[in-house]
This record gives sequence, structure tokens and C-alpha cells, in this order.
Amino acid sequence: MKFIIGVGNDFRSDDAVGLVIARRLKALPLNQFTVIEFTSDGAALLDYFQQAEGVILVDAVSSGAPPGTVHRLDVHREVISRQYFQCSTHTVSVAEAIELARVLGILPQQLLVFGIEAVNFSPGVGLSPPVEKVVEHVVEQIQQL
Repeated sequence: MKFIIGVGNDFRSDDAVGLVIARRLKALPLNQFTVIEFTSDGAALLDYFQQAEGVILVDAVSSGAPPGTVHRLDVHREVISRQYFQCSTHTVSVAEAIELARVLGILPQQLLVFGIEAVNFSPGVGLSPPVEKVVEHVVEQIQQL
């Protein structure tokens, strides 16, 4: 089984970018993937990792790069730094869930993370202009995979 998991919170501005991208992908014919809108704590990602052969995960990040920067990270080639997810709205961040899955030996064979550099995690609805600007680009990149 293969998943595309858009992580986020609709009510924390740019933190919703993973959900926005997942919703756009749901409208497209992606026969090999099940698209998930993930709003739970990062620890619940372990359930998906355990049953998947492949995962593409999309989430907002805050690493200090310019807003709208798209980070494409192959989990099997590099450790995912907690620095990317320092503004996580989850008790267990995506980076922590990935590293826990690595330690437990349950990482999917393929795990690719698209981290979109956010500018605003404050309460509110709607993406900031630099984040909104890259949404279609990320959707196209995922379609090509």
C-alpha cells in the first residue's frame, strides 16, 4: 500500500499547507496512492508507516529558509532534523515520528517528505502568499512521482 499524507491544522494558517495539497491531490487520478488528510498527533503516523511500502508526506516546516521554500527530503538518505519541525502543532512532531519509526524498524521502503517553509503558524484560516504560491508546484512534483 502507498500513501500520500498531508499533515496539518486548518486553523493555524500555513500549518494547513499539507492538508491543502492533499485535497488537491484527492481530485486527481492517483491510482497507486491513497491520499490521507492527517490532523492527528505525529505518533499516529506510525500506523501508516507500518502498513505502507511507500509514503509521500507533506507538511509545513520552519527551518529559517525563505518562506515558500520547498524541502524535498528522502528519509532513507538523511536523518530528518527536528529543526524543520520546530513549530509543530503536534505533541510528537513529524521528525520525531520518522526517527521513532527508524529506531523501531518500521519505516516504509520509500519515505519522501515535502516540507514547505511556512511564515505564519498563528491562529487563523488561509495560507500566506509565499506558501500559497508553491502549492501547485508541489502538487505537480508529487504527480510526477
